[in-house]
Amino acid sequence: MKLPNSPKALPLIQLIQAIARPFDYLEAAAQECGDSFTMRSPGFPISVVFSNPEAIQQIFTADPDCFETGSGNRIMQPVLGENSLIHLDGRPHQRQRKLLTPPFHGERMRTYGKIICDIAEQVMNEWTTGNPRPIHPFMQEISLRVILRAVFGIDEGERLEQIRQQLSSMLDSFNSPLSSSLLFFPFLQNDLGAWSPWGRFLHRRQEIDELLYAEIRERHEQPERSGNDILSLMMLARDEDGQPMTDIELRDELMTLLFGGHETTASSLAWAFYWIHHLPEVRDKLLQELEPLGRDADPNEIARLPYLCAVCSETLRIYPTVFFSLPRIVKSPIEVMGYQFEPGIMLAACIYLTHHREDLYPEPKRFKPERFLERQFSPYEYLPFGGGNRRCIGYAFALFEMKLVLATVLSRFQLSLADNSPVKPVRRGITTTPSGGVPMILTSKLQKASTPVHV
Repeated sequence: MKLPNSPKALPLIQLIQAIARPFDYLEAAAQECGDSFTMRSPGFPISVVFSNPEAIQQIFTADPDCFETGSGNRIMQPVLGENSLIHLDGRPHQRQRKLLTPPFHGERMRTYGKIICDIAEQVMNEWTTGNPRPIHPFMQEISLRVILRAVFGIDEGERLEQIRQQLSSMLDSFNSPLSSSLLFFPFLQNDLGAWSPWGRFLHRRQEIDELLYAEIRERHEQPERSGNDILSLMMLARDEDGQPMTDIELRDELMTLLFGGHETTASSLAWAFYWIHHLPEVRDKLLQELEPLGRDADPNEIARLPYLCAVCSETLRIYPTVFFSLPRIVKSPIEVMGYQFEPGIMLAACIYLTHHREDLYPEPKRFKPERFLERQFSPYEYLPFGGGNRRCIGYAFALFEMKLVLATVLSRFQLSLADNSPVKPVRRGITTTPSGGVPMILTSKLQKASTPVHV
């Protein structure tokens, strides 16, 4: 079986490079090997990386039964659990995805528009003018409050506050390339007590589990508490056999939603604010588009603004929060771009390299929202949320939230970069964030903001 060329570096060196400086590693590998290359990393299957849209189309449209996807994402299993949607294959994956689809129906998600705008204003109102602060933590707070409100249907209470604190602490366990190594090297996952990194992570996970199971138990005991929140809808959902999700399945899907719906959106928003203020012409165009709508604009109308949509698309193109779509491990022989792959080989569509192809995106390092107004890209050319039957189930909600937060903050608060020098991406767990959190200065509050409400 002939595979695409591999970078010349030793497998362990490749893995270290991929963890420490992922974008540099991917670009160097592509320059050395071309559109496709083979990664050999200790502890992982042999992986073939593609950035050619034709190859990505062949992978995304292939029979899902040709692949095993869940085991290819095992590095997140300690965080999300075995029953997370991303760890399932075959019928269990189809069942769980079907049960999770109703809460993320577009019409239902749009009911959260006013809530998202209010939370964004409340959090930003806690920032005092003239005080340089990184904007990333503010975006983390906004996205965390939004996802907690969407999932649980409430925005206050001791348990919710504890979940908020514990989830933030657990995510901080992987806030650098060094600490992220815990996820990639199983031999580091040893519980040596509270003083060890893995021991601290397990302790936080146990505390979150206790809080989530307590909430699930109360919902069972008090069915009158059911509402239109995601947890209620998940508990009411039934499969073809009339069976609901088990409590363990509910816990793992809650962790998937809380993790996936929080950090990725926060990082994307921080990048958006950097680019918008790094390039004044982008900010001016956005404000011109937003101005006619006024302060109390319909959130659904905001979400349809063409230039705002283009800014969000370009933000997710230039530095996607994850590097790859969910990888597929070959189960039965398959051909992609003339290569014959046998069982056990892992195929990965590289989002970053695809988004930086010169033939698709001229001047790919340049932030240019207009490219999304000038042409429409196929789902194999532009794939910030993955694709095929494994595309992120919450992608529509993430985009909706991103647009509304940007519109709310830009129309009600005046910000400027504390330092206009370039910002680089850094690893945070399996995602990336802007280095330094994008220090900004709040220069003025354009209109009187509402009273802060703490979640």
